Amino acid sequence: GALQSSSSSLVLPAVSWPASNAVIGQLQDQLETSPLYMDPETLSQLRLNASSPALLVFRLPYGTGSDLLSAKEILSGNDEVIGQVMSIMKSQSVPYTAIYTGLQPSREDDRTCMLLWAKGLTVSILRNNRWEEHDLTPFTFGEGVSPKLHGSNCDKSKGRPVNAGMESVILISVCWFDSSFVMSERHYKVSARRWFTLDAVELEYDGTKATFNGSRNIYAPAEYSYRCKSVTSFRWPLLIPRSSKDPANQWRVSFDDFQIQGFNLIGSEFSYASDCAGFFSPGIWMGLLTSLLMVLVLTYGLHMIMQLLTMDRFDDPKGPGISVPQTE
Repeated sequence: GALQSSSSSLVLPAVSWPASNAVIGQLQDQLETSPLYMDPETLSQLRLNASSPALLVFRLPYGTGSDLLSAKEILSGNDEVIGQVMSIMKSQSVPYTAIYTGLQPSREDDRTCMLLWAKGLTVSILRNNRWEEHDLTPFTFGEGVSPKLHGSNCDKSKGRPVNAGMESVILISVCWFDSSFVMSERHYKVSARRWFTLDAVELEYDGTKATFNGSRNIYAPAEYSYRCKSVTSFRWPLLIPRSSKDPANQWRVSFDDFQIQGFNLIGSEFSYASDCAGFFSPGIWMGLLTSLLMVLVLTYGLHMIMQLLTMDRFDDPKGPGISVPQTE
């Protein structure tokens, strides 16, 4: 469909890049033949027959995600391989159709770096011993809102060996303040898996920057998103001022129905959410402990009742009385 709707045989319209994973399977079903994975040297020794279809797959050796090659070197290397394949195909005089695709976009800046959502956002500033509250929800989230996101970035290496750690930073400018969310992902040996943490939430207003640390409370497995009904810097805070002298102590931040994800994103939808509320909430624990205490009291009472003994011998009023010596 994309080929037929294109205005030129040399140009394909833009499509969603995850669809590229299905290209080989789609062509295999249409041609009813298995794909042959080859390189230019092997192709030069193969004699193709125009009467029977063939599906040839060439994997370019220079990936777009290489940290050792510049973009110019990557393009030059891939162009050389493509040129060799084209020359060999022309020399055999066999009609062919070539499709050039990739597993992901070559420009990392074009992909989604971080997803952030909240039903409500409130920021309060302490002035003259009073908290001035500002509702920033209509300026940050919702339909028709376009906050400035310039300066956001994703760093895969974070200055360390490849795959040792990753960092995502999103900068948001709305209304009268700027904010940034810094997240990092790394491998933890104890759990034998990768986790991400919300390392910092920074707010800047009128030249003053407040920094909150959320890494101790806001975290989830790297392939999940994080969600919490309430994320605040007060009243059971999940965001803690970086230090006792940080301007963050003069600020209050409150997110309602907060969700965030900075890694392993596919499209523009959140992955499975790791909720901040565990299965045993404080209310459940209080109910269980109270019930356990009542069961213990009931058990003790039943045990004491079962230990009571009834009299099995009584005085005979017609017989001699019991004599108790007074001298002893």
